[in-house]
Amino acid sequence: MDLDIKGNTALITGSSGGLGYASAKALAEEGVNVVLNGRNTEKLKRAVSDLKKTATGKVIGIKADVSIEKDVVHLVNRTVEEFGTIDHLVTCVGGPPSKKFMETLGEEWHKAFESLLMSVVRLTQEAEEHLKENGGTIVNITSISVKESIDDLVLSNSVRMGVLGLMKTLSRELAPEIRVNAVLPGYTETERVEGLINQSIERGDISDYQEGVNKLSKDIPLERIGKPEELGEVVAFLCSKRSSYVTGVAIPVDGGWSRSNL
Repeated sequence: MDLDIKGNTALITGSSGGLGYASAKALAEEGVNVVLNGRNTEKLKRAVSDLKKTATGKVIGIKADVSIEKDVVHLVNRTVEEFGTIDHLVTCVGGPPSKKFMETLGEEWHKAFESLLMSVVRLTQEAEEHLKENGGTIVNITSISVKESIDDLVLSNSVRMGVLGLMKTLSRELAPEIRVNAVLPGYTETERVEGLINQSIERGDISDYQEGVNKLSKDIPLERIGKPEELGEVVAFLCSKRSSYVTGVAIPVDGGWSRSNL
C-alpha cells in the first residue's frame, strides 16, 4: 500500500537504534526525508549509513539529548534548516533502568521524568507551529506498561502514563490540524529487551538468553516476541493519510500480550 507520504519530513528521536530506528526505516522506505537522533555520535553515524542503503528519501543524523531543553531546540531548528519544515514528529526514548520501587533513588525519578515525559513536552512545543502548517502528525512510542504494569519496571510503569495523558490531551487541543497518537510496544527484540534478559541472568532468575526469550513469549498469544520492523510499520501508518481519521488512540503492538479490555 502506498502511504502517500513521499517527500514529507519526519523527525524521529531516539532513532540511532531499536524501535526509533525501525520507525525511521519504515518512513524512509516510503520516501520520507528522515532525521535520525541519538546521543552517541558513532552509533548515530552507523545508523545513518545503514539507513541510506534502503531509504528513498534523504537521511541525516543530529546528535542531541532530548532530556535537555537546549538540545531539543537545536534538534528542531536544525531539522527545519535542513528540510524547511517538519511534517511528522515521532518521539522515542530509551527505557529507564529495571528496578523495584524501594531500590529507586529520587534522582532516578527526576531523570526518568525529564527523559520520558518532558522530552515529549518540549519537542511538541518546539515543533508545533511547523506541524500545524502542514497538517502533521505526532506519534509517541511509549510501552505496553501503560496498559498493564510490568514487574521491576516502576519508573516506566509510572512516568510513561504521563505521556499517554499528554497524548490524549494534545489530540484534542491540537486538532484538527495535527493528529496525535501513541503506540505501545510489548516485548520486542531490541537492545532494551536484551538488557532486561541479561539482568535476569545476572540476578539468577534464568540460566541463559534463550530461556529469557522463552519466558517472555510464554504469555503472548502469537507465541513469540515482536520484531522492531513490525512496530515501525504501525508508526508509518499513523503518520500517513491512510490513518486520516485516527487520533487520540494508543495502539498496543504486543502480539496480544495485554489482557486489558481497554
